[in-house]
Amino acid sequence: MDLTQFLVKAKVATYATDGEGGEETRSDGCKLLEFVEGDFRYRDSYYGFNPFSGQEVVWDGDTAVWSMNYYGKTLSNKIPQGLYDFLKEALRNVGEDAPFRGPPEFSKGLFKYVMKVEGDVNQFIGEESIYYDGELVFILKFHGGRVDSNK
Repeated sequence: MDLTQFLVKAKVATYATDGEGGEETRSDGCKLLEFVEGDFRYRDSYYGFNPFSGQEVVWDGDTAVWSMNYYGKTLSNKIPQGLYDFLKEALRNVGEDAPFRGPPEFSKGLFKYVMKVEGDVNQFIGEESIYYDGELVFILKFHGGRVDSNK
């Protein structure tokens, strides 16, 4: 399995899962999600709710090989019912061609998800947006890429 295949599996198995995804809350308020398969290990740690900020890291054995930072928030005073369930559903549609957040576009009911990214798994910057009934209600910015842990 390569890095992009692993990223898709890890993202679907953690925050985007239909179930709990194994989220653990640490004493400092950090919410932590982890996934391991073969030699790869994935950790998503984030703080806050609205706004929130986090980082995803992938290790191959004991070596960090990839990282992504993100910051997001709702823009509406009233969070539309079902927003986070819709976000998780969009994120479950992540693809190997852009294994960062969700697909380029995804719609269901009055919700529309849009993800724009420049670059590839090696180095990227992007933004995701959610619209509800045509109104922008959620935004998240992210960036990252491969890391070299050699000194």
